[in-house]
Amino acid sequence: MIYTVTFNPALDYVVKVDHFTLGAVNRTVQEHIFYGGKGINVSAVLANLGFTNTALGFVAGFTGEEIERGAKTLGFVSDFIHVKKGMSRINVKLKAKEESEINGMGPEIEPEDVAELMKKLESLQKDDLLVLSGSIPASIPDTIYEEIMRRLDGRGIPIVVDATKDLLLNVLQYHPFLIKPNNHELGEMFGTELKTEAEIIAHARKLQERGARNVLISMAGDGAILVTEDGGLYSRKPPKGTVKNSVGAGDSMVAGFVAGYLRSGDYEEALKWGTAAGSASAFSEGLADGDAIRNLYERI
Repeated sequence: MIYTVTFNPALDYVVKVDHFTLGAVNRTVQEHIFYGGKGINVSAVLANLGFTNTALGFVAGFTGEEIERGAKTLGFVSDFIHVKKGMSRINVKLKAKEESEINGMGPEIEPEDVAELMKKLESLQKDDLLVLSGSIPASIPDTIYEEIMRRLDGRGIPIVVDATKDLLLNVLQYHPFLIKPNNHELGEMFGTELKTEAEIIAHARKLQERGARNVLISMAGDGAILVTEDGGLYSRKPPKGTVKNSVGAGDSMVAGFVAGYLRSGDYEEALKWGTAAGSASAFSEGLADGDAIRNLYERI
């Protein structure tokens, strides 16, 4: 079984206006509501590719109830913990000449809520796969990723981590199966700007030296680079298409990679599926469906 964890799921209210004027009434010409959160995105794309999976995390209030209902429509199982204080986030994403975002706070998560999540995670079995992705709410200790991986260490559970800077660096000692920074995040980890593929590869290998098994670097329109635990080095360029949406493309790449690897056991094949899934979501208004991903896979 595949499990994803989203600590702070959300309803994403995505609106488009022709011209946004600050301080005035602006009327939308297009609007959508999506069930958001990085782990939820991974779960949805995995389901679109035919993989049963369970989404874990925290929800609260009427927005949390809607997120839980939405999970059923997206095709995956949810086992969320219901938090008493606050409500799950509503994130507003405004598309005009430039894209702007307003992200909500999320509920107040108590220590007993975290303990319940840990109990669920400790029931995972050997060869289950866990995806940890996204930021940590202020009410949870920022060591939560480390704590989860420490508790599961040595139990044969591959763990994928998609997070930024210290959240990612601090878990390397537990040898995550896959980490997926983008090229800018990779540079930030080392306090530098990476300008060439050679620099990106060299710094990805530094993360391997610190404990990561496989490092997948997403580079938006320039594709992706994969450095593998068996010494392999692979890169893929995305197919041509019109970018309509930047939200969820990285999460889709993670889902595609996981799906491709579980099907084939081959890292190069996994990268191809990851590139197809990430590109398909970038070319869609929301997360890509299975047909869109498979069509792009044939073009790569």
